[in-house]
Amino acid sequence: MGKILIVDDAKFLRMTIAKAIEKTGHEVIGEAQTGKEAVELYPTLKPDLVFMDITMPDMDGIEAVRKIKKDYPDANVIMCSAMGQHKMVLEAIEAGAKDFIVKPFEEARIIEAIEKHISF
Repeated sequence: MGKILIVDDAKFLRMTIAKAIEKTGHEVIGEAQTGKEAVELYPTLKPDLVFMDITMPDMDGIEAVRKIKKDYPDANVIMCSAMGQHKMVLEAIEAGAKDFIVKPFEEARIIEAIEKHISF
């Protein structure tokens, strides 16, 4: 069972992702509202996978991915973005994100991303 951290400033979106994760048998081990919180939580939680929004207060997801990957190069981060943020998605992938999911989320896509990036 994989341990997953969800990072999004919108509680509703964190809940949507969490519901899909529960269906896969994996565990949500933490939630953060900002990239800064994600960077602070990562070393303590050591998640197998992170779902990270791009646009957030304090520190955006792209900067958070860079900081996490600097200290934890094997980190698995999946970026979440709204339609029309193609340039930001590319920047996130260049920063080290493994995949991206477009908002609004489709549950099947969340599950697919989990299965693709968590292997045991």
